[in-house]
Amino acid sequence: MPRQIAFYGKGGIGKSTTSQNTLAALVDMGQKILIVGCDPKADSTRLILNTKLQDTVLHLAAKAGSVEDLELEDVMKVGYKGIKCTEAGGPEPGVGCAGRGVITAINFLEENGAYDDVDYVSYDVLGDVVCGGFAMPIRENKAQEIYIVMSGEMMALFAANNIAKGILKYAGSGGVRLGGLICNERQTDRELELAEALAARINTKLIHFVPRDNVVQHAELRRQTVIQYKPDCQQAEEYRQLATKIHANCGKGTIPSPISMEELEDMLIEFGIMKTEEQQLAELAGKEASLCSAG
Repeated sequence: MPRQIAFYGKGGIGKSTTSQNTLAALVDMGQKILIVGCDPKADSTRLILNTKLQDTVLHLAAKAGSVEDLELEDVMKVGYKGIKCTEAGGPEPGVGCAGRGVITAINFLEENGAYDDVDYVSYDVLGDVVCGGFAMPIRENKAQEIYIVMSGEMMALFAANNIAKGILKYAGSGGVRLGGLICNERQTDRELELAEALAARINTKLIHFVPRDNVVQHAELRRQTVIQYKPDCQQAEEYRQLATKIHANCGKGTIPSPISMEELEDMLIEFGIMKTEEQQLAELAGKEASLCSAG
């Protein structure tokens, strides 16, 4: 059976970029990989395929009449060094449940042999665990290892903790485990320390701290991973280190112990990221006093 991993994280955190660069590094290590894009934006494979957007399972099924009228080669493309790619897709914005595409795609791929002869199946999943469809890789015990891409930004931390809650909900009934956190640097205050502290609090580890580098954007503009665009640069080496750590992490996942919102806010206050109500009131009073004296 292939290792089934999933990348979750707050929307806009760089999850798809991080996952595709990591998977490109894994294939360079000799691993055979299938990517299942679980985001309606269908951007989970573009850097691997070096193309705009891949046609999605739902889009092709709508054109053909039903998913039963499709063949595996219709929905699966081959990209960088043989990585197999498919995108679940979703309905038009504001219409229907986007999670339906995830369920339809996974069932179709399993029934048609897409999971055969691969070492890794990777799910790239939209945003937070709030929708049953997006939680399917966890709920149906498809993905055994979840990697949460986060940063030192407040909302990214909140999302990471919420995703940990989703993993905990299904850990008892299946084999899903939290593989660890991946911090995608945003250059916020004490970011590495904060990521390590959150990992310790929710019973996991920080797998890797990915530094910020503009070469990532340069590669994306060319629809390439950094691994392909500039393989000898330091950022490519960072992704290789991340891939090596994930590869060595088999069977080492944990059942997370997410914290309450109050505990998370207390941690942010401890790190000086968030102010207490008293500090906020004092700051406001100081500003008002300053305006009065100026007037």
